[in-house]
Amino acid sequence: MKRNSVPASVWRNPIHFLAFGCGAGAAGYAPGTWGTLVAIPVYYLLQGMPLFWYLAIISCLFLLGVWLCERTARDIGVHDHAGIVWDEIVGYLLSMTAAPRGFLWVAVGFAAFRLFDIWKPWPVRWCDRRVGGGLGIMLDDILAAVYAWLLLQLVAVISLV
Repeated sequence: MKRNSVPASVWRNPIHFLAFGCGAGAAGYAPGTWGTLVAIPVYYLLQGMPLFWYLAIISCLFLLGVWLCERTARDIGVHDHAGIVWDEIVGYLLSMTAAPRGFLWVAVGFAAFRLFDIWKPWPVRWCDRRVGGGLGIMLDDILAAVYAWLLLQLVAVISLV
């Protein structure tokens, strides 16, 4: 497994620091997993919000992420550096939209999102390879989050039966 090479600017540039998930993306191995873990406390802060506001905040974080990721990728000269994990944070939050409460659901959502983010079923992989810039960095994780959300909602419905 290749070790994550982190540019020094992550610790000096606040834009890079945010794009790297407040430093979580600087983890030596599995930075995407560490970035997703950063999203869990954010989810706990947002989970009690009305659905409209929850989705509005995620939308704002997505738009901010397009800019953060574009700028960071351009500055460090790597299109989708493994340490850029803002997309994982937003993706996990989207996965958890209207999820049942409780740690078990947080863990199931985490596992589902990581599964689809790593596996990249169509059209996630297509987006990952074909859409450039900050939008491309963000979009494949949003699509993976839609798969994770669908799975999470299906498991929630089945568990009610």
